[in-house]
Amino acid sequence: MSSTRTKAELIRLHQPHAIARRLSDGPGNSYLRDFIYGATDGLITTFAIVAGVAGAGLSPAVVIILGAANLLADGFSMGASNYLGVRADNQLKEKTRREEYEEIRLYPEGEREEVRQIFAAKGFSGAQLEDIVTTITRDRQLWVNTMLQDEHGLSLQNQKPLHAGGVTFIAFVLLGALPLLPFCIGALIPSVSAEPYGLSVALTLVGFVVVGAIKGAQVKRSPVWSALETLAVGGGAAMLAYWVGHLLGGL
Repeated sequence: MSSTRTKAELIRLHQPHAIARRLSDGPGNSYLRDFIYGATDGLITTFAIVAGVAGAGLSPAVVIILGAANLLADGFSMGASNYLGVRADNQLKEKTRREEYEEIRLYPEGEREEVRQIFAAKGFSGAQLEDIVTTITRDRQLWVNTMLQDEHGLSLQNQKPLHAGGVTFIAFVLLGALPLLPFCIGALIPSVSAEPYGLSVALTLVGFVVVGAIKGAQVKRSPVWSALETLAVGGGAAMLAYWVGHLLGGL
């Protein structure tokens, strides 16, 4: 629960019926990591292409073609990879659940001792500890859930692979398009005389600031410091991309 809530809000949220409903619904899925993952990589990889092509002295049309190809191909690849990764996490969790049911069936005494030691490590002892062990091991589903959380450190709720992959892809394309915008505008409106590469650098840095500010707002941290952190990390990666492009341009 956020510490920025007022006492009146906390009282309302901690009414017995409100707690029961919240626990019944379970924790919601957060796609913040997927957004940051896609947005940051989209900015860095697209800017790397811009830096490489501009460093090689090629035309803006080549920047647009290669950049657009990167947005679609690499963005889809990242989204698909994240989808498969989340799906693998869910499958690992289900495999572990099946194994725990089987271990309880084959050797309940050993699994019961694991529960005993888990709660002994939490500070319970004596008759109170034995009551907890008896209560948990009386219900197979509760027993297995306890082992998943306390022995294996797994969440009971599965993530949604399609949502995670989709958020990564969309964030990659939307933020990754920023370094290309000056070149696209220049191609569509030839009268615009601004130097596209300089604008691309500026928009890339703005993109990092936006991603950091969104992250800060979501985790209740200072958006300014979060933006500066993302700008420093992403900007460092962008500078590396620039120097690689500059070196390749000299070949």
